[in-house]
Amino acid sequence: MRRWRDRVSPETAGLPAGGQRRAAGLRREELALLAGISVDYVTRLEQSRATNPSAHVVEALARALRLSGDERAYLFRLAGLVPPGPETVPAYITPSVQRMLDRLAGIPVGIYDASWTLLMANPPYAALMGDPSGWRGNERNAVWRNFLGPGSRVRHTPHEQRAFEAAVVADLRVTAGRYPADQRLRRLVAQLRTNSERFAELWDAGVVGEQQAARKTIEHPQVGPLTLDCDVLSVAGSDLRIMIYTAEPGTQDAERLALLSVVGTQSLVG
Repeated sequence: MRRWRDRVSPETAGLPAGGQRRAAGLRREELALLAGISVDYVTRLEQSRATNPSAHVVEALARALRLSGDERAYLFRLAGLVPPGPETVPAYITPSVQRMLDRLAGIPVGIYDASWTLLMANPPYAALMGDPSGWRGNERNAVWRNFLGPGSRVRHTPHEQRAFEAAVVADLRVTAGRYPADQRLRRLVAQLRTNSERFAELWDAGVVGEQQAARKTIEHPQVGPLTLDCDVLSVAGSDLRIMIYTAEPGTQDAERLALLSVVGTQSLVG
């Protein structure tokens, strides 16, 4: 892990380089931030003092370290785990997708897996939709957040909310049919059916479909409402969904989005 850390620069990972650095690449603190785990745990992993890391932690480390497919598989085996097979919802972000995300640094971009679990969000996306760095487990799943969690900053009319809920459940059903052996996905669906009458109603209706591009209004707590185009791009062969928000040039929405890109996730209230 130390060698892999050394070859990833902070700039490549979207972090400020600032100050004198002893590490050739990422510091342990930076890797911990990117992977969503504690610095102490990174230290114990590097010193072989941590045992039995979960598949979720290994996947997060592989993404943060920008490992190739073979390196990712090797990391799973080092952790005593079997690399995820074709029956599991893919969560691997290829280096080419990483590079594309890097080139879209000024645009809000989030990468989701096929079950709508957020895998990665660039700083403009975090500024627009809320910082996801502290989200754990199902908190990172957009379907769970909308039915059982705090929801999102997207503003819907009652009719739009019903249509949105139907669309995401129909999309999730397609994924469940594609990956029927994925235990994590099965647990997610079971929890949603048990705890949300609305989800259970939509799920039992058996409708299937795919999430479509839409125009959304985001209620931002500092800059106010922004009406943006939300496009969802699919990555062939990996079943990733890339969500991109853009504004029409010359509009107040474009100005507010540009302001968010500058200030990031810091509070605008002084």
